[in-house]
Amino acid sequence: MSEEKISEGKTFAVQGGNSRRSGIRIMGQLIGLVKPLLPVMILAIVLGTVGYLCAIFLTILAGYGMMHILLEPVMEALGLSLGSSGAGMLFRMETQTLFIALVVMAVMRGILHYGEQYCNHFIAFKLLAIIRHKVFAALRKLCPAKLEGRDKGNLISVITSDIELLEVFYAHTISPIAIAVLTSLVMILFLGQILPAAAILALAGYLVVGAVIPLFFGSRGADKGMEFRNGFGDLNSFILDSLRGLDETIQYRQGEKRRKEMAERSDQLGEVQRGLNRLEASQRSVTNLMILLFSFAMLFLMIALRQEGNVDLTGMLVGTIAMMGSFGPVTALASLSNNLNQTLASGERVLSILEEEPKVEEVEGKASVSFTNAEADGVDFAYEEEQILKDYSIRIPKGKVVGIHGASGSGKSTLLKLLMRFWDVQGGQIMISGRDVRGINTSDLREMESYVTQETVLFHDSIANNIAIGKTGATREEIMEVAKKASIHDFIMTLPKGYDTEVGELGDTLSGGEKQRIGIARAFLHDATFILLDEPTSNLDSLNEGIILKSLKEGKGDKTVLLVSHRKSTMNLADVVYEMDNGRIS
Repeated sequence: MSEEKISEGKTFAVQGGNSRRSGIRIMGQLIGLVKPLLPVMILAIVLGTVGYLCAIFLTILAGYGMMHILLEPVMEALGLSLGSSGAGMLFRMETQTLFIALVVMAVMRGILHYGEQYCNHFIAFKLLAIIRHKVFAALRKLCPAKLEGRDKGNLISVITSDIELLEVFYAHTISPIAIAVLTSLVMILFLGQILPAAAILALAGYLVVGAVIPLFFGSRGADKGMEFRNGFGDLNSFILDSLRGLDETIQYRQGEKRRKEMAERSDQLGEVQRGLNRLEASQRSVTNLMILLFSFAMLFLMIALRQEGNVDLTGMLVGTIAMMGSFGPVTALASLSNNLNQTLASGERVLSILEEEPKVEEVEGKASVSFTNAEADGVDFAYEEEQILKDYSIRIPKGKVVGIHGASGSGKSTLLKLLMRFWDVQGGQIMISGRDVRGINTSDLREMESYVTQETVLFHDSIANNIAIGKTGATREEIMEVAKKASIHDFIMTLPKGYDTEVGELGDTLSGGEKQRIGIARAFLHDATFILLDEPTSNLDSLNEGIILKSLKEGKGDKTVLLVSHRKSTMNLADVVYEMDNGRIS
C-alpha cells in the first residue's frame, strides 16, 4: 500500500446490523431540523386537519341529506321519527342550508389541501437547501483525511439522490402523521357523542390501520430499504468508474465483461426493488382489508344498538358513515411506509455524514503567526497498520529550497500532507515558526502555504477560472502572469478560446503535463510564503521541467520551497537535498 492511500474504498453507507439506528430515532433527528420552519409546519398541520375534517363531514352531511330528503316524509307519514339524538340535532337543518354547507365544505377542502401541500413543499425545499449546506460543510471538515480513498460514486449518491429523497419525509411524512392523529382524535370525540362503544371501535380501527400495519411492514422492509439505497450507491460508483476507465476498457476489450457485471448489478438491485414492491402490495391489501372489516364492524355494531334501542336511526346512519369516511388520514400513514423505508435509509446515510467526526479538527481563535521556518521533530505516522514515518526529523529554514529525494512510497508525500495538516501526527511534532501546527489557526496555515499535488484536479470550467482558484478575485492580468511563470501561457494562447477554453470534466481535454502546469500556476497565484511541491514535474519532459524549475528559482524571491521528487534532475533546484528511505532521512 502506498502512502497516498489511506482507506480501502470505504463509504458512508450503513450496512445494517447493530450499528443501525432505529427508524424512530432517524425520524426524530430529521424532525429536529424543522425547528427554523416550525410556524410553517404548524400552519400545514392545521390546514391539513381542517381540510380532512371538511372532507369527512362532507360525506356525513351528504348521507344525512339523502336520508333527510328521501326517508323523512315516509317516516312522518307513518308517525315515526328519525330520532332526536345528539347527531340528529347537530345535522337538523333545512335542505337549502344543507346544500350551501356542502358546497362550502367542498370548496374549502380544495383550498385547505392546496395550502397544506404548499406549506409542506415550501418546508421540504427549504430544508433540503439547509441539509445540502450542512452536508457540504461536513464534507469540507472531513476532507481530506476522511474522504481520500472513499467510494466517490456512493458519496455522490448520498449528496444527490439521498438528499432529494428526504423531500418525501418533509413534504409527505411529518405533517400527515400529525394530521392523522388530530383528525382521528376529533372523530373519536365526535363518535363518542353518539355512543362510547362507537368511539372505542373507531380508536381500534385507527390504531390498526395507521400504526400497527405500518410498523409491522416497516420493520420487515427496513433492511431491504437500506440494502436498496446502498446497492443504488454501489451501482452509481460502478458506472462512474466505468465511464472514467472507458479508454482502458476499449483498449483491453473488457467492454463485454463490464457490461455483464453492470447487468448483474442492475438485476440484483431490481430484485431488491421487486421485494420492496411485493411488500408494498401486501401492505396495501392488508390495509384495505382492515378498513373494510372495521367499517362493517361499525355497521353491525350500529344495527345491533339500533335494535336494542340504544341509538336512533340518525345516529346509526351518521356513525356508520363517519367511520367509513374517516380512514383517509390513517390510510395516508399506512401508505407512508411504502416509501418510508427507503427515505429513512437515505436519512441515515445523510445523518452518518453529518455526524462523522473529522480526523483533524479545524483551529480558530489563536494568535496569528507568520512563516519563519518549518520543522518536523521525531514524527511518527502510519496509515492503518502500515508505518510510513518513524522518528522523522527535518528542518526547513526560511528562504531556502529544500529537496527530499526518494522512491515512491518512502513517505515524501505524507510529510507534505502533515505540514499542510491534512492529518495529525501520531508521535512527535510538526512545527511552523516554532509553533505546533495543531495550535495554529487553520485559515492562517492555508494562507501561508501553497501545495501542488502529484495529480492536479481541474474543475469543469475555463482555464482562467481553474487558475483563479489560487486567489479570490484574481484579475486576468494576474492569471496570465502566473501562467507565464508556469510555462503554460503559450499553450493556452494556441487554443481557440484562449483562457476561456473549457477544460472538460476532470480536465480530460488536457494532458497530464498541462494539468500539472495549471496546478503550479495556481500555487504561484496563491503567493504563499511556504510552497510545498509534490512531484511538480513528474508529467513534464526534460525541457519543460527545466523551464518550470527555472521559473521557480527566479520567481520564489524570499519564499521557502519544499520540493519532493523521485527524479534526481528535479533536485538541481534545491539548496540542500535529503534522501528519504522508508520514512527516514539518510
